[in-house]
Parts: sequence; C-alpha cells; structure tokens
Amino acid sequence: MAKPDIHPTWYPEAKVYCNGQVVMTVGSTKPELHVDVWSGNHPYYTGTQKIIDTEGRVERFLRKYGMLEGDQGQAQTGGKKKK
Repeated sequence: MAKPDIHPTWYPEAKVYCNGQVVMTVGSTKPELHVDVWSGNHPYYTGTQKIIDTEGRVERFLRKYGMLEGDQGQAQTGGKKKK
C-alpha cells in the first residue's frame, strides 16, 4: 500500500508545448511540459534528415569496406595498394 502524502501530484492530462503550441497530452508529475524537439518536428521522424558528409567520411567508409564501384580489390587486400 502506498504511503499517503509522499508521492508527487499526478496530472493525467499534462499538456506538452513545442514553440508555444500544444502538441500532445500525456501523464506527468508536472501540469505543463515545454520541449524544443518532439517527434513531429524532429528530422529523423519527418523524413527530412540529411547525411552531412564532412571531410569525405562516408566515401572513406565505403572505400574501406569495398562498397564503392571499382574499389572491390582493396577490400580483400586490407585497403592497401600493391606496388
């Protein structure tokens, strides 16, 4: 049995705000929650995520594991070129 007067107040209809708009209601110990990112505006969930390739990291990875066209021989030799 739970002890009386030691648990926080439960708000079953707590409102979640993002950019000043109510985006959902959830159960919480706070009546209002203010968030910067939620699934409705996160690039991963909205499909607008872009791969930022700085310094050619994606190409270097693909070359290392032989996933690029024409680089198949380097994957079996450990990525080292024969002289």
